Amino acid sequence: MTAPVRRRRRIGPWIAGATLVVLAAFIGVLATGGDDDGVRSTLIGRPAPGITGETIDGQAYDLADQRGEFVVVNFFATWCVPCIREHPELVEFERRQRQEGGASVVSVVFDSRTEQVRDFFDENGGDWPVVPDPDGRTALQYGVTGVPESYLIGPDGIVLTKIEGGVTADALEDLLRQVQVGDVDGEHLGDEDEAGGS
Repeated sequence: MTAPVRRRRRIGPWIAGATLVVLAAFIGVLATGGDDDGVRSTLIGRPAPGITGETIDGQAYDLADQRGEFVVVNFFATWCVPCIREHPELVEFERRQRQEGGASVVSVVFDSRTEQVRDFFDENGGDWPVVPDPDGRTALQYGVTGVPESYLIGPDGIVLTKIEGGVTADALEDLLRQVQVGDVDGEHLGDEDEAGGS
């Protein structure tokens, strides 16, 4: 009778240890996205999900109307510190693109009230369409897991790449140049160094 009890006591730590190893590996996969090069979005190479609605300024917006130019779709929240840090960079990128042409920006509100978003843009600048997503449907269609998160949409409406973390104006312009010469392989750009975040 005592031998089985001893065996259970010896097996118990092994089972607990194995469980911890599996749990740690699972957390590691979630943290890194499953491979060393970053997770590919299932949207890359496919038509971008539609973004339609009334902007915070009361104007109608439809992503389909932007065909013929690149579009940076930026998911953000007013309470998100990396979003706050990247905002001046988006302002600068949009300013340059307005002068040079070729790309536009649209922001999709992630878990912030419209009044907060208006105050945020009044205080921090930014002159591009901002579309509320009150039920989270747009974020769900894009597979957004956190903010800031951005997608570069091609002139044909196809998703070219996904960027997690904050961006810079220079990095976004470099990315545009890369896709124009076919030098982007569609990988998710998850590291801040790659995405240009600080």
